[in-house]
Amino acid sequence: MLDIKFVRQNADRVRKVIQLKQSKNYLDRILELDNQKRQKQNEFEKLRASQNKENETVAQAKKSGQDTSEMISRLGKISDQIKSLETEINAMDTELEQLMLWLPNIPLPEVAEGGEEKNSIVRHWGEQKKFAFQPKPHWELGASLGMFELERGSRIAGSGFPMLAGDGARLQRAIINFMLDTHHQHGYKEVATPYLVNRRTITGTGQVPKLEEDMYRLEKDDLFLIPTAEVPLTNFFQGELIPGENLPIYIVGYSPCFRREAGSAGKDTRGLLRVHQFNKVELIHFVREEDSSKSLEIMVGHASAILEKLNIPYRIVLLAAGDSSFSSAKTYDIEIWAPGVDRWLEVSSCSTCTDFQARRINMRYKVKGGKPKFVHTLNGSGVALPRLIAAVMENYQQQDGHISVPDALRPYLGGQERI
Repeated sequence: MLDIKFVRQNADRVRKVIQLKQSKNYLDRILELDNQKRQKQNEFEKLRASQNKENETVAQAKKSGQDTSEMISRLGKISDQIKSLETEINAMDTELEQLMLWLPNIPLPEVAEGGEEKNSIVRHWGEQKKFAFQPKPHWELGASLGMFELERGSRIAGSGFPMLAGDGARLQRAIINFMLDTHHQHGYKEVATPYLVNRRTITGTGQVPKLEEDMYRLEKDDLFLIPTAEVPLTNFFQGELIPGENLPIYIVGYSPCFRREAGSAGKDTRGLLRVHQFNKVELIHFVREEDSSKSLEIMVGHASAILEKLNIPYRIVLLAAGDSSFSSAKTYDIEIWAPGVDRWLEVSSCSTCTDFQARRINMRYKVKGGKPKFVHTLNGSGVALPRLIAAVMENYQQQDGHISVPDALRPYLGGQERI
């Protein structure tokens, strides 16, 4: 959530970001409400001062034996006015709070304005493998090796709910454990989260209200299936004041993720590229304000380390403002090369959300001798499973149709060298 003072002083900038991030535009109503509320607040404070003064006058009059009936009558009228103003101000507060939830985070100065066309590649790592044969897409490999049961998954739950079997399921579990162990070595504390969260929690990270239609929701309980472990992990310190000396704090968690919106209709419907349910390992940083930018680079390094250990070529892309998420102030996407589909596939988005999420969550920190400040939160995939599985299969496929198991994963598959 943005600070209302910032919104008031930077209305044109906020309006531009609303347009870039395609959020509903309630800015004019917000500014109108803010102005009305401040006027009402001034009236309220003047009436309070008048009430206090009148109370003193009544008390003195009673001591001297004067008739105070007229004074008490005036006090009653002032009290009624105060109650009426309180009701108006509370109503304005409620509406203002709801409308402020639609304002997206402000991109940092180094983030380009514009949409996807303004994204820039920051760096590449690794060389794209050259094959002596035509590499197959992962869905063909998975079918021939008995790793996927995509039709059965669709029969059970519908399209976009893949089912892995045999070595496919074992490979997924191996990659999850490998990633969690690697991030533990980077200093992360592992957290096993709930897979359902309440409205306050998912509103805190910014998915609601803007993306509520893309969420899977249990209507009776008003609980949401998590679209990413970012939601429960970022809320780990919800409503708390963290001792400043405890920061930075790194936590990591694995979870399934559920997203109703899985991309453009009819696009990437084969295999694992766009699905409604998938698994992901999520990284979260809680840091001081001055450490936010440095922490983002550290997080990108931690996510990239997974791909380097697996020897999968990747590139890092700095997203423009219009291609960044609602809560992000700056985002790097990490894309890996998949030779079977002949494409770069995004497997991680690492973002700093500055203090945007912490304001919604009411999460602050305090250093000794200082005033409480809002924590800066960062999140990143470390990394998402479906496309990583696809890229591992496609990069490590052999001419005879089998898949060589990457060295880093063999200990997690009991020493198995090929699938």
